[in-house]
Amino acid sequence: MKLFNCQSCGQMLYFENRVCERCGHRLGYLPDDDKMHAVEAEGDAWHALGAPEQFYKFCTNAELDACNWLLPAGSDEPLCAACRHNRTIPDVSCPTALAQWRKIELAKHRLFYTLIKLGLPLANRTDDPEGGLAFDFLDDPPQGTSEGAVMTGHDNGLITLALKEADDAERETRRTQLHEPYRTLLGHFRHEIGHYYWDRLVRDEDRLDACRALFGDDRQDYGAALQRHYDQGAPADWQQTFISAYAASHPWEDFAETWAHYLHIVDTLETAHAFGVRVRPTVDRTGDLSAKVDFNPYRHGTIADMVEAWLPIAFAVNNINRSMGQVDFYPFILTPAVIAKLGFIHDLVGADRTAKAAA
Repeated sequence: MKLFNCQSCGQMLYFENRVCERCGHRLGYLPDDDKMHAVEAEGDAWHALGAPEQFYKFCTNAELDACNWLLPAGSDEPLCAACRHNRTIPDVSCPTALAQWRKIELAKHRLFYTLIKLGLPLANRTDDPEGGLAFDFLDDPPQGTSEGAVMTGHDNGLITLALKEADDAERETRRTQLHEPYRTLLGHFRHEIGHYYWDRLVRDEDRLDACRALFGDDRQDYGAALQRHYDQGAPADWQQTFISAYAASHPWEDFAETWAHYLHIVDTLETAHAFGVRVRPTVDRTGDLSAKVDFNPYRHGTIADMVEAWLPIAFAVNNINRSMGQVDFYPFILTPAVIAKLGFIHDLVGADRTAKAAA
């Protein structure tokens, strides 16, 4: 993610900030110009200090402290570009559910920042009632009912996220039970959106053969493949060709896992680029672990450029985390087979952007 600063006082900001901690100005992110605006109230609207002739309003979900995005004041939409994809939200009269939903929205808005910057299609259920992107954030049914627990997943554009995933202790328990090295709300979103874009960019754009050549034949029975994975685990040599053990369960999961890692890498490299991060270990005599992110990964660079910059930075931050007694920041291995899959997704995203520009 890029860096933001207050248009009033210059204070550096987080993407999630609602108010500048130095000068007190209210803040709002406008995806149309990719800026965090310091705003001042003027009647029922707000004007931005960086564009005083423009008037904006906050997303309706800002009233619940679940969003800080702006819309043009004259827009008929009450919800911002991220929130209008919500189909079901939790019971906001319940303090616990409201707090969990706010955490979910923080992660979802970071997802949408990335999707918008990549120029990916984002039809909602109004645009496409059958297959548009929508979200259900659901709590488990009361104990004693016949309904089972909510399962996080994707089905024809509808992404369901179990509300309990916003409970840190519950999420860590699930991570441990499933022997996962990494489990976060943002990771869930990036994985599930990968299934959505498999539908949009692979299936619907006639790229199945090219995808199957790398990820395998998606026509194999999905349910049986998952059951086999949970019963038997991943093959012993899964790390040679897959980014995670779960990716080995079925080609759809391989694509979604790889897609998630592509988003991890792109967004983190943009942050490194914005900070001017340079890695040059004093003991690195060959230069193999040296890197400087001197390109914007959203617009420039090949997958080789990205991986060449990513590996030294990931290794450096892993070591920093260990110095703090924390787990590795990026506990994954990018083998040549995995890099080829990341390259497919990089080319897929680029092809979609090129097609839009030519239209």
